[in-house]
Amino acid sequence: MLVYNSQVHRKQELEPIEPGKIRMYVCGPTVYDQIHIGNGRTFLSFDVIRRYLMYKGYEVTFAQNLTDVDDKIINRANEQGRTAAEVAEEFSEKFIEQMHRFGILDPDIRPRATREIEAMQEMIQLLIEQGNAYPVPSGDVYFSVRSDKAYGILSGRDLDQLRAGERVEVNDEKRDPFDFALWKAAKPGEPSWPSPWGDGRPGWHTECCAMIHRYLGTPIDIHGGGADLVFPHHENETAQAMCAWHAPLANVWMHTGMLQINEEKMSKSLGNFYTLKEVLDRYPANAVRILMLQTHYRAPLDFSFDRLDGAVSSLERLVGCVKNLRWAAEAAPQDGHLTEGDRVLGAAIDAAEREFVAAMDDDFNTAGGIAAIFGLVTTANKYLAEAAGSIETSVTLRAASTLVELCSVLGIDLSKDTAQSELPAELVQLAAERAGYAGTSPEEAAQALIDARQEARAARDWGTADAIRDGITALGLVLEDTAAGARLRRK
Repeated sequence: MLVYNSQVHRKQELEPIEPGKIRMYVCGPTVYDQIHIGNGRTFLSFDVIRRYLMYKGYEVTFAQNLTDVDDKIINRANEQGRTAAEVAEEFSEKFIEQMHRFGILDPDIRPRATREIEAMQEMIQLLIEQGNAYPVPSGDVYFSVRSDKAYGILSGRDLDQLRAGERVEVNDEKRDPFDFALWKAAKPGEPSWPSPWGDGRPGWHTECCAMIHRYLGTPIDIHGGGADLVFPHHENETAQAMCAWHAPLANVWMHTGMLQINEEKMSKSLGNFYTLKEVLDRYPANAVRILMLQTHYRAPLDFSFDRLDGAVSSLERLVGCVKNLRWAAEAAPQDGHLTEGDRVLGAAIDAAEREFVAAMDDDFNTAGGIAAIFGLVTTANKYLAEAAGSIETSVTLRAASTLVELCSVLGIDLSKDTAQSELPAELVQLAAERAGYAGTSPEEAAQALIDARQEARAARDWGTADAIRDGITALGLVLEDTAAGARLRRK
């Protein structure tokens, strides 16, 4: 399996530190607001990477933090007249809620910064003792960037070529403008914890490094995040690890590309800023996944609602194919006779599995994986259209189960959308009015309507036939002819 390592800027064979096991960490959100869809794209990408590693048989231990103390949280709390802890707790819960809606698996370990203060202080003290960090009179503690001779190994940045003050805070207490805070002295009204250097709180770059070392050990196999975190956040993380424990923080660094809206940078000032919640309130999670997974995780993703509408259509095609395969299998006679069409469909199933694995083994190429899935959908639909009532149950059911399985590796849960496609209860009343149906099953009511309409058409009673059709349409259904007979389904 080839994986692109951001540190060396090339694909390399995935070689777990411990055979058969993967230790993986992805930077979580700062919990002061709903996450935006760019964040959602990153968390989705690593969810799929995790799922595929599990599909390949690896035992994956996955950790993701919640940054629940930070300037943004404190500022939001001050704006709203609340405590930072209240803001952090609210948006921690909302973040987890949206991850569940999006089908993101819970991490095995979800540490919160405010509960890991001791581990961070231990790391800071070790860095001070080794000459890699220094406290200043104000109570801050800074990491000495130039004490790490390998600084820049991840991002390729050369400090001597960067202007002082670029993306860093400059103050008189720092020995070097690029030194960054490991510990920030307490300010009035801010949350703080006691420390050997005075009351204060950890710096942002400190938490992930300490948490990884505590829960996963160092180095880990994979560290992930958005491309915007490469510098300075991930560079500073790996610098601390190298100096504190004399080992890399991670063997492989993976980063997702940025998300754009209609080829423009997403920005509140441009009016094109969308939270993940806003999008999931309007569109099925599976459709959002399909849209995002059609682009390789390292490439920029162009998001638009037109493209999302197209993803909804693709999802409906996928769900419809699985339902039609299963329905056709249920209605088919059990003769066990294989036709040429059956053999073609069987070969297409094998090809889809091979192509899916080949794509995903090549740096988790989800676009290729999606293409393999829809290639099988095309063949399956053609098979159903041309079978002319001759359906081989085992091949048909295998095609359906293969689609479900491959989609599940991508976190596309077809069972949810299938459930949404069930026939409405109102169909029973329509069948009672138009076909004399006296039962309570929507499925039986559907068949009664189909039979009644066919009888009316055979008798050239076009008024009755049209009335049944119009009633079906009004319920958001269509009458569909398949190789195994007619059926009703949602539009």
